[in-house]
Amino acid sequence: MPEQETGPVHGEGQENQMYCSQQINIPPELPDILKQFTKSAIRTQPKDVLQWSAAYFRSLANGETLPVKDRLEMPVATQKTDTGLTPGLIAVLNRQLGPEGMVRQTLLENKWLGLCLPVEQLQDIRRVGSFGDVVDIEWLKFFALACSAISSNITQALKCICEILTTDPEGGAARIPFVTFNYLYAYLAQIDGEISQQHVQDCIELLQYNVDKQDGMIMPRNFLGEFVQLDEK
Repeated sequence: MPEQETGPVHGEGQENQMYCSQQINIPPELPDILKQFTKSAIRTQPKDVLQWSAAYFRSLANGETLPVKDRLEMPVATQKTDTGLTPGLIAVLNRQLGPEGMVRQTLLENKWLGLCLPVEQLQDIRRVGSFGDVVDIEWLKFFALACSAISSNITQALKCICEILTTDPEGGAARIPFVTFNYLYAYLAQIDGEISQQHVQDCIELLQYNVDKQDGMIMPRNFLGEFVQLDEK
């Protein structure tokens, strides 16, 4: 009696099964998502790609501001130490947290770690600002201290502040409202402890002449020359 032929057992040889492109369903939005993700990773240059990727896709899924730099940036020559913090990363944090005004420290820490920034640097800024264990902190004050952390003096910190807060096009005058400048200059001088309130007031009065001709706005070139010395000698 001839042997009965049997077909392959279900599943046998499936690992060798070939698929054609018509059988594989690729979500139409996937290529663009991966393309934008790759470009963002290259532009941001995160120190921990996996940690940053988790923050990226979490923000994308929640419709939040992505942890992505506007452009690839070179190391800042005026940084006090190599902390990883850069103007580009501070700008990302400002886009993510600035609109809030008052920011929960838990949210700040979440966004900070999403950019793969060192926890020690965050703790240092908290200590300098005496933020302690309060639930909410004023974003502008933290922002100013972050700019100071990568600057050699208050003048350079205020230049950094102008360049990040401005709505002018990149490479433009970097104007910001004079009232914002005054507030952050006075705050940084207070934190510094070596610049008197009288010196701050004298500088503000000197700058007022240009500000009155600029619709209440100030730009770095107004205070970077010898006309005014924001750092008290």
